[in-house]
Amino acid sequence: MASAIATAKSKGQRKAAAEVPDRRRYHRRVSPLTLRILGVNVLALALLGIGILYVGQYEAGLVDTELQALTTQGQIFAAALGEGAVIDFPDDGEELIPELGRQMMRRLVEPTRTRARLFDAKGKLAGDSRVFHGPDSVVQSTELPPPEVKSLPALIVQDLSGWIKGKLPTRAGYPSYVERSNATAADYTEVERALRGDLGRAIRYDKVDAGLMLSVAVPVQRYKKVLGAVMLSVGSADIEQAVRAVRLDIVKLFLVALTVTILLSFYLAGTIGRPIRRLAAAADRVRGGSGKPAGIPDFTGRGDEIGDLSGALRDMTEALWRRMDAIERFAADVAHEIKNPLTSLRSAVETASRLEDPVQQRRLMTIILDDVQRLDRLISDISDASRLDTELSRLELEPVDIAAMLETLVELHEATAAEGSPRLRLLRPPPGIWEDFIVPGFDGRLVQVFRNLIANADSFSPPGGTITLILGRDEAAVTVAVEDEGPGIPEGKLTAIFDRFYTERPAGEKFGTHSGLGLAISKQITEAHRGTIRAENRHDGQGRIAGARFIVRLPVGW
Repeated sequence: MASAIATAKSKGQRKAAAEVPDRRRYHRRVSPLTLRILGVNVLALALLGIGILYVGQYEAGLVDTELQALTTQGQIFAAALGEGAVIDFPDDGEELIPELGRQMMRRLVEPTRTRARLFDAKGKLAGDSRVFHGPDSVVQSTELPPPEVKSLPALIVQDLSGWIKGKLPTRAGYPSYVERSNATAADYTEVERALRGDLGRAIRYDKVDAGLMLSVAVPVQRYKKVLGAVMLSVGSADIEQAVRAVRLDIVKLFLVALTVTILLSFYLAGTIGRPIRRLAAAADRVRGGSGKPAGIPDFTGRGDEIGDLSGALRDMTEALWRRMDAIERFAADVAHEIKNPLTSLRSAVETASRLEDPVQQRRLMTIILDDVQRLDRLISDISDASRLDTELSRLELEPVDIAAMLETLVELHEATAAEGSPRLRLLRPPPGIWEDFIVPGFDGRLVQVFRNLIANADSFSPPGGTITLILGRDEAAVTVAVEDEGPGIPEGKLTAIFDRFYTERPAGEKFGTHSGLGLAISKQITEAHRGTIRAENRHDGQGRIAGARFIVRLPVGW
């Protein structure tokens, strides 16, 4: 037994703990929403920045420009060599003199960073601008780049550029550049093409410098006769420097954009996450608080979805508290109304036990029976009123023809009316004005509204009187007026008659016949249909009260 009680107690504690909200989730140090917004914005910017850093089109344009410049320079070199380094021998004809060609080529290439090589007509290397012939040896010169001091962003861009160059598929697709000591035309396809009289170009990948080697070969001609070929080549150092400069500018712009993006992301997350967190915390206080909280924060002035959410939560909270207040008032009214017949029952039962007169006992039993019937009627009406809201919230709106409904009620009343009961008549607009009297609603509940109003008018109408139903219609709504010929409604009670358990019955009616919920239920149903119901007194020509009038207005729009 003890173990069973302990188990039940532990289950109850776990259930209670599960029902208690985890308030820590509203006080996180780092908002998950902020991280998501920041991650999405930074990732998109990073992908865009990395993509721009490739600058493939810009680099390709620089390479093409460099090749065109080399071509023009090569044509100038070839023309100069064809005029100055070629001698016309009487026996052998025109012949390219290597020594003259080397001297001219070295002087021509001196102002530039271009490397020039001269090949004779047989494809043998005849001269190289970077090779000097000394008295005892051959010396090759290489131009070194000037020293430079690079900033941290420049170093970052250089490293990043080197990584990007290694990943570019176009670099891997170029043939490798190989420096040979005894080079011939067969080592360079562009030179072979130039020796055939055509212009040759080539782009190779230099693994030593981790860059591109651009070369152009132009035939050296004299009177259309190919006497040799001049090959100009240059590395991609200038191109790499230009690309690095562009990438550095891109990185600077990227860093600025990244900073702005991060700041804006935090601002955006703050304008979204912080209000939502406050709304969630306030809603949690409403759900778990023991007393009425201060309320939901008002963000409706923002004019956005969070403002709409704030307004909806505020309206929902206010409706919730109104419903709770109404439930409390309803419970108090029910307790009060049930207490009266119970008090009467207890008094009658206690008295009946002390009486011995059969006549008086039967009289008390009649009172007891009336009180029981009153209790039964009161409980039935209270049950109907209490489940009305739930039923109306679950049902789906359907087209309801008010004209056909009223005609059916009139026919039913006339068929079941007793002798001397008030007559019921229906007045409709003339044909051709309005043919449609359809409203969205719940057929059964709207019938209940008009039944209650007709029953109320019937109880106040004199014998042989007339109850008139007046059907009307305008652009926005259908109206139904229920008129009787009774004494009317007391002054100052035109709104109080719709309160729960309010009773104002005609003289001579037996006490306890009505519960006082009929008009309250009718108002509740009408307002659930977005309609209105009101009461007023009718007057005759002399200004005297001629009866009561209840007007129901139901909108026709969905």
